[in-house]
Order: sequence, then C-alpha cells, then structure tokens
Amino acid sequence: MSAATTRGRTARTARTPAPDRLCAEAVDLARAAAEEAAAPGIVGEHVAVVSEGDRVVTHYFECKDPGYRGWRWAVTVARASRAKNVTLDETVLLPGSDALLAPEWVPWSERLRPGDMGPGDLLPTEADDLRLEPGYTGADEVPPNSAVAAVTGELADVVDVEDAELTTRPEAPRRGSIAAVAEELGLRRARVLSRYGLHAAADRWDEEFGPKTPMAQAAPASCASCAFLMPLAGSLRQAFGVCANEFGPADGHVVSLSYGCGGHSEAAVMPKPPAAVPHALDTVRVDEYPLHGEAAASGTPEDRDPA
Repeated sequence: MSAATTRGRTARTARTPAPDRLCAEAVDLARAAAEEAAAPGIVGEHVAVVSEGDRVVTHYFECKDPGYRGWRWAVTVARASRAKNVTLDETVLLPGSDALLAPEWVPWSERLRPGDMGPGDLLPTEADDLRLEPGYTGADEVPPNSAVAAVTGELADVVDVEDAELTTRPEAPRRGSIAAVAEELGLRRARVLSRYGLHAAADRWDEEFGPKTPMAQAAPASCASCAFLMPLAGSLRQAFGVCANEFGPADGHVVSLSYGCGGHSEAAVMPKPPAAVPHALDTVRVDEYPLHGEAAASGTPEDRDPA
C-alpha cells in the first residue's frame, strides 16, 4: 500500500468517523430524552444513527405528530475519552427529506404587491428611496433630505409615531420665501418623484395601458385624438393622460397616448335614423265609389231598360 493511499484513507476516516459503539448502543437513553421533550406517543421507531465526530452520535426517531409529517426527533449523545458512561448532549426536532416545511421567509418589502394595502394600513418609505428626491431647499428652510429630518418641519414631531395623524394644517409660508415660490409652482413637498421614479411609473403604466396591449392593437384610433383623454401635468404630459370614458376599459386609469380602445370619441359616428317608408295603402284619403242606382240613373235613354 502506497503512502498516498494511506493518507487518503486516513483523511476520509477523519472526515466521517465510524459511529462510536457505546454511543450507538445508547438507543434507550436517546429515546427517553426524546420522549421527555415530546408529548406522549409522539416518538416513533428508531430510524438512523449518524456519527457527528469522535464519540459523538445522533440518534433519529420517527415523529408521529400529524402536524410534523416527515420530521424526526434527533438526540445527540456523547462520551468522554476513555469513559464508558454515555451522556446526553441535545434533543431537537429536525425536518427530514420529505418534511412539510414553511416557505422561506421573505421581508415584507419584497412580499408587498400592488393592491395589498387596505384601509388604515401605513406603508413606510425609506429615506434613501431611489424613486424620490428632495422637493425644495433654501437657506431659511429645513432641507428635506437632511440628516435631522427626512420630512418638513411640520411633520418632524410625528414621523416616529406609527399611527400619527396630522390634526392641524401647516402654517402658510412667508411671502417671498422659497417655500412660497415652491408652493406656487406646486413643489412644496418634502420629496418629489426622481427621474428613476418617473421612468419606473412610465414603464408600469405603459405595460398595462400601452400600445402593445391587445386592446390597443385592435383599436380604430389612439388616445391622442380622443376627446375623453385628460392630459397629465408635468414632464409626463407628452406621453400619458387619464381616460374619462366611463364605458371604456381604462376609465380613471393613466393611459399612454398610443393606447386606444373601441370607445374612441371620433372612431365611429352614430348612423342617422332611416326615413319612414310611405304606406302602401293610404288610409287617410277618401276614395269615392258610385252605387249601382247612381250608375243606372246617369246612363243614356238607350241604355235604359224599355220595360
């Protein structure tokens, strides 16, 4: 036998040592520990013995609990070097290969889907959210993206309260201040949509009500020429609007100007009602029909009966 073969076999033996005989025979000790940790009648048959290291062995028992199908009771025992007494290490319930497991935990921010929010729910927004950016700044105003507060001074006292309610309106800005100009321009908000947020919203709206949808492909015309379109304000005005056709599939939704449906205001014109066809029989005019006596009296003397 070569030295390389000896070293390889020694390494394999060190990685997976054979189960210690005394620890492997301590099945009753392991069962008693499992029954003490579990309810009566839950511990089943002994199914396996696994070596965990030198003089350390884990005994596996079947779990009969209906709620833990496929799980196993694992009891680890060990003994000291040159000792004959086997002692208990730990007892746990572990899943087997066919165990029924709960799905992997996912943070709420990744589980949240559109439409999940209900009445009374609060959705916190991170201070470094890529979809937002500071709304306005100024020397006489608190920067909305400062380290002290991520919102305006009016809300700084209530941001830490989970269910806070704003009961008083913020005071009007001083005339001539940056806040007054920002309010006049519609920008007096702590944060506004960033370019990334605008692009993300545009992609989302274009996917649901855009030119590539089956409804738009079959439409007679686009929303750009529809009277029911209400254009948006801001930089998205050139690409999106809101549908105001109550009978359309996108009523109240943001639609692309390239979107369309069969409810286009100018796509179809109501036909004029057909003109009434005259009656075949005129029941209004009075027709004169002579009687037999009148016809005989109006005849010539030659035509009369000589008798």
